[in-house]
Amino acid sequence: MNPSIFQKRRSELMEMMESGIAIIPAAPEQPRNGDVLYRYRPDSDFYYLSHFPEPEAVLVLIPGREQGEFIMFCREKDATREQWDGRRAGLEGAISDYQADDSFPIDDIDDILPGLLENREKVYCGLGRHPEFDNRLLHWMTEIKSRAKSGVSGPGELIDFSHILHEMRLVKRAEERKIMRQAGRISAKAHRRAMQVCAPGMYEYQIEAELEYEFRRGGSQYPAYPSIVAGGVNGCILHYTENRDKLTDGDLLLIDAGAELDCYASDITRTFPVNGKFTPPQKAVYEIVLAAQHAAIDACVVGNHWDDPHQAAIDVLCDGLLELGLCEGTKAQLLEAGTYRRFYMHRTGHWLGMDVHDVGDYKFEDQWRLLEAGMVLTVEPGLYIPADEDIDAQYHNIGIRIEDDILITPKGPEVLSSEVPKTVTDIEELMQG
Repeated sequence: MNPSIFQKRRSELMEMMESGIAIIPAAPEQPRNGDVLYRYRPDSDFYYLSHFPEPEAVLVLIPGREQGEFIMFCREKDATREQWDGRRAGLEGAISDYQADDSFPIDDIDDILPGLLENREKVYCGLGRHPEFDNRLLHWMTEIKSRAKSGVSGPGELIDFSHILHEMRLVKRAEERKIMRQAGRISAKAHRRAMQVCAPGMYEYQIEAELEYEFRRGGSQYPAYPSIVAGGVNGCILHYTENRDKLTDGDLLLIDAGAELDCYASDITRTFPVNGKFTPPQKAVYEIVLAAQHAAIDACVVGNHWDDPHQAAIDVLCDGLLELGLCEGTKAQLLEAGTYRRFYMHRTGHWLGMDVHDVGDYKFEDQWRLLEAGMVLTVEPGLYIPADEDIDAQYHNIGIRIEDDILITPKGPEVLSSEVPKTVTDIEELMQG
């Protein structure tokens, strides 16, 4: 993305800060085992403001500072370490490539940062996300207060910047929407590939490999979350990630997987028959979930409440559960008693963005917030039918979820994942073609 985009974001945040100083650390590297680290992924808030991809860095914003408002602490260039571990931007790169006004070695932060806190009334930070860094910040503040007799004042207030920054992140700008569309296209190709190669006797992990091949082939750095590839009864486990069982002829396969592109997530779920042909009971349940999803997507319009798509989906699902005989009574009774939750126990969606369960409040003062143009959310109704004695055996262990990524626009919902088939006819034609 154009560097000016990040400068604009920093300027917007500083305008809302009023006064003080913002301190945002990069995420620490995490050990996997022995001398091996997990593949590094930047902290979303840090990356949103800096586009800086390296660990061991701290972003500092000081509105009105004459020498420059954007300061970066980061690793220095080191030819030996770079030969082993990869290139570093260094102090010069932080300025030339990432537009910092000033940069300092991360090893000198204990000496320099306390001075930047002097005579600042407020510190904006993300308390609780990185506890070790929080302790260092509190130590620096204590150090400043110890100099009070010399006429130096320290910050008297810690403010969580999350509400301000996360409201910024919630409404996606043009450049973000572009990336998320591309992430959706990459993920769509992966889901189509999974449908085309799937066959009885394969293992779930083999389908997962096909998904991740298509992610990387499309330019995605990594999956947005651990892929769910759940055959048969495993499809009734909402966050199943073992992905090790053999796929059985006659079962359904539920795949919940999405690519991440430049730290922006996609999140798509499709459910389809392992052998390419829905059985009548599978088709009956599937059509109910699909109708619920259509109703929920139709409710994703500017001015509706966040909860409206969920209520639209529940309305259709309850009708379907009654029609199949899986629930008894009236729809009003199902809704009042929540009986439907035996088969549908989660909500219909969540915010989507840099985090797969993205930031942003769902309510203000106990009222569901209104949908606005630029917001992106998932719509993912489902039905999960256990093999209980009081349930008709033809529906046992059917787990179905259908999920798409929806951009709210002034003209109505835009489905970012529309290139993945989801009607019974389209799925069967792709799989048998």
